[in-house]
Amino acid sequence: MAPIMIVGVPREVAPGERRVALAPDVIPAFIRMGMKVLCEAGAGVAAGFVDAMYVERGATIAPSRGDLFRASGVIVQIQAPSMAGAPAAEDLRLLTRDHVVIAQCDPLGSPDAVRRLAETGATVFALELIPRITRAQAMDVLSSQASLAGYKAALLAATRATRQIPLMMTAAGTIRAARALVIGAGVAGLQAIATLRRLGAVIEAYDVRPAVREQVESLGAKFLAIGLTAKDAEDRSGYARAMDDSFYQAQRDLMSGAVAGADIVITTAAVPGGRAPVLVTESMVRAMRAGSVIVDLAAARGGNCECTRADEDVDVGGVLVLGPTNLPATIPADASTLYARNVAAFLAPLLREGRVTIDRSDEVVAQSLLCQGGRVVHHRVCELLGLPCGPDATGDGAAPSTSGSRAAETSE
Repeated sequence: MAPIMIVGVPREVAPGERRVALAPDVIPAFIRMGMKVLCEAGAGVAAGFVDAMYVERGATIAPSRGDLFRASGVIVQIQAPSMAGAPAAEDLRLLTRDHVVIAQCDPLGSPDAVRRLAETGATVFALELIPRITRAQAMDVLSSQASLAGYKAALLAATRATRQIPLMMTAAGTIRAARALVIGAGVAGLQAIATLRRLGAVIEAYDVRPAVREQVESLGAKFLAIGLTAKDAEDRSGYARAMDDSFYQAQRDLMSGAVAGADIVITTAAVPGGRAPVLVTESMVRAMRAGSVIVDLAAARGGNCECTRADEDVDVGGVLVLGPTNLPATIPADASTLYARNVAAFLAPLLREGRVTIDRSDEVVAQSLLCQGGRVVHHRVCELLGLPCGPDATGDGAAPSTSGSRAAETSE
């Protein structure tokens, strides 16, 4: 592979995407790696970063998007060109075998888009596939973005509910604290709990993994013990597994009372590449008090609530069901900064004397390498596409786990 000297930062073109893959404050980290940073004009404007801020930190502004792709060896993006659809069609034509793309690619949910990426010949890393291991925590974009999503979900619920959140004693009488239920105690769920607690809510939380009970209780919430736990709830990379239909039905039956008693419900349960499990049925929604709010963070995967519609507000008998699909993009400055730090932490170990090296014995590389040499090389994605998986395929089983595992995330 030709020496890689320039990191290109295009403007994101997916509808509603306000983040940028590299925030100005993180540019010095790339320069210390021996890289030059080239940004498309206006790449960070939607996140509050004007071009002058990039120039001040050492970046150069490219004359055009085409010039950026032609000059750059590494392209860093929030969403890979194949995910952005028609607005990024030209980007796919600009990618070549000399490019390394580091981005979110939705590889398990959109395998056909991965095929289109592979056809460009570029070497592609999918940041969603980075294993949940201790050594890779600083690279984990899902966790950094989920934390912001959980925070914003709590604020969204608080502003849309008809009740105030904290207990308040007034001369006119006492207003009780709002009751909240958080389903899924992964990164997003835990951050939602912490935020709601700071706002003064009385919180219950549920997760299929009893091991997270201590984390839930440490944040001041009550762990909802419904006498139902899932064996093998996570895969070897630390991501949630899908359960069978009978498990989810039993879960709904046992949780219905908690949902009915809540003023706010935040759901976060997602399985990478699959449809989100339906945990809250329409009948459960109708049993809630009018004025209550459900924020479904799994809306992009079909939703945990039967009434959810992606990026829509749905009124069900006076209960408001919100289905935001990209909450981190509503906090674009901080989301972009965290994302850029994740990318810097991922890229640094790959660089050797100005070149990106592909060491498949490294677990992080083996799990996240998606395309190389014109082929899809990730084992799980090959299976989804019905492609043969050669002996050099990456993905699950490609490299032994050598680091301490982290708790599975029930949310993205």
